[in-house]
Amino acid sequence: MAEDSNPIRRRNFLLGAGTALAASVSPPPAAEAQGAAATAVPPDAEPLLTLTPTEHAFVVAAADTLIPADALSPSGSQCGVATFIDRQLAGAYGNGARLYRDGPFDKGKPELGYQLPLNPREFFRAGIAAANEWSRKTYGKDFDRLMPADREAALKAMETGKAEFSGISSRMFAAALWEISMEGFFADPIYGGNRDMAAWKMVGYPGLPATYREDIKKYFGKKYDKPPQSIADFS
Repeated sequence: MAEDSNPIRRRNFLLGAGTALAASVSPPPAAEAQGAAATAVPPDAEPLLTLTPTEHAFVVAAADTLIPADALSPSGSQCGVATFIDRQLAGAYGNGARLYRDGPFDKGKPELGYQLPLNPREFFRAGIAAANEWSRKTYGKDFDRLMPADREAALKAMETGKAEFSGISSRMFAAALWEISMEGFFADPIYGGNRDMAAWKMVGYPGLPATYREDIKKYFGKKYDKPPQSIADFS
């Protein structure tokens, strides 16, 4: 998170960070729904695939803190970021399909990348549990029950490593949470996030079409005002 708590300034960072993430996600998982959806799930949302209601409540609160609703777009959870994260952690990415997991798992330097024996689903489970534990010790309640200003302060403490987690690094967890939230905000809507292509509309990203030869002629020197198109528009 940026140090400045102004959501418009924070959103300016999103504008620069987003479009490179649009195609970086794994395919939607074919997992069975597990457990009932938390009360924070919108009425039209799909059932949870892997997150527990407590974990989902944390993810919703974190997404809305990182991506607050403003004049530029709805909040992170309203854009489906929590749904995206649930789907990703339920599929091949969450199961660590592309990770080397035979060890040894020595503590490595940050530049060496992910060095833990946990797959991403296990890592986020441990991170959310540790974050809520730290939040209860610090504020007396779970993260999702904090006031917005306290949520932001808590995420900043995690980001800087000042929040003491048991078992994993709060800095590493905050970085992973930020990355997957940005992926969910800017990915193709078919993966569950970027609902109504809100993020694409915000940055002016046209979406899936791979060639714009005719549009280049038509819109040369003019604003490109066509609505974006997703994978679903071509299926």
